[in-house]
Amino acid sequence: MAVTIGIDPHKGSHTAVALDEHEETLGQLTSLCEWAKAWSDRTWAVENASGLGYLLAQQLVGAGEKVLDVPPKLAARARLLDNGDVNKNDPNDARSVAVAALRAKRLSEVTKEDHAAVMRLWARRRKDLTSSRTRVANRLHAVILELVPGGYTGEIYANKVARLLEALEPAGAVPAARKELAEELLGDLRRLDTQLKELKERLAVVVAASRTTTTRIFGVGPVVAAITVGLTADVRRFPDKDHFAAYNGSAPIEVSSGPKKIYRLSMRGSRQLNHALHMAAVTQVRHAHSEGRAYYDRKVAEGKTGKEALRALKRRISDALYAAMVADARRERREDQTSGGPGGQTGNGSVACAAGSHPAKPALRPSHSRAKAKPRPLRQAAPAIGLREDQKKISKAS
Repeated sequence: MAVTIGIDPHKGSHTAVALDEHEETLGQLTSLCEWAKAWSDRTWAVENASGLGYLLAQQLVGAGEKVLDVPPKLAARARLLDNGDVNKNDPNDARSVAVAALRAKRLSEVTKEDHAAVMRLWARRRKDLTSSRTRVANRLHAVILELVPGGYTGEIYANKVARLLEALEPAGAVPAARKELAEELLGDLRRLDTQLKELKERLAVVVAASRTTTTRIFGVGPVVAAITVGLTADVRRFPDKDHFAAYNGSAPIEVSSGPKKIYRLSMRGSRQLNHALHMAAVTQVRHAHSEGRAYYDRKVAEGKTGKEALRALKRRISDALYAAMVADARRERREDQTSGGPGGQTGNGSVACAAGSHPAKPALRPSHSRAKAKPRPLRQAAPAIGLREDQKKISKAS
């Protein structure tokens, strides 16, 4: 008998409820222990396996159990639509998690942590440091405006502000206190700049160790690659590039009515991942020699505004990133299936992103490569973005 065990995780306890395929309750417990061994054919459904249920889900996966990640909203809907007891308590919540797992057509299966988890960890750390630096810079800017006649314009950089403060000679106790405060804020700014620099170097090491091919795309450095791969986690959870684009917010939303078709900017999905796409797109546009800039100029010549052209470029970068991550996942799967070590050079499968319904000319800068093996085609085609020159030749020949 197949059994689904739903878990409602909390900080100090976990409540589990076991259901059969007919959604009949077989048992419930707040302390797992040896309780689950009564059902050999079991699947664990953990609510918010990337949040409160993270540690428990990883422990279960490490013990060889099959674990499904149930979104909290899905479990809440199952409890709301249930015809039985809908009181809000831990057993009912756990039962709702199991019901949601039984009824859902597709749920993400929790896997062991790998390089993506490390990149996600440091990407979040960078986000926190960046937010802290922005707050300190804004506060320092406000203090400088009270010290410098006529105000201050331009970006806040530590060396530039230091030279400005050295030239100031405050007259009176209040201006002197403001200058002292500005110097303390400047020290905080220098410290955060140093931490961000060290973190960028650490991210470069982590990204290199993961052997991801996303960095071959023009404008995708260690920071963008860490954010993309880390937040995407298992790319196989996205059936195709369109689902991935919807997840990162680069796919427009249809708001049509009647015969009139209207598409608007999407504010859904991961905003941090969307910001990573924005950084890559802006980097391409700023370099006149990049093919991404050429694509941007073509869109502007077609009558699109600068923002619309940038969004189109972000979507093409999203497709290229998806193709690269799918190729990496397939390469890792092939290597796991071989007993003699890695089965090929890094990124051999990435040429598959050369096929698709988009314009054949890539939007990113070509470079050189030592790739030799002919890759397998991807399940979902993607545009020819960010490919190396010899990879494009292999793609055209195939």
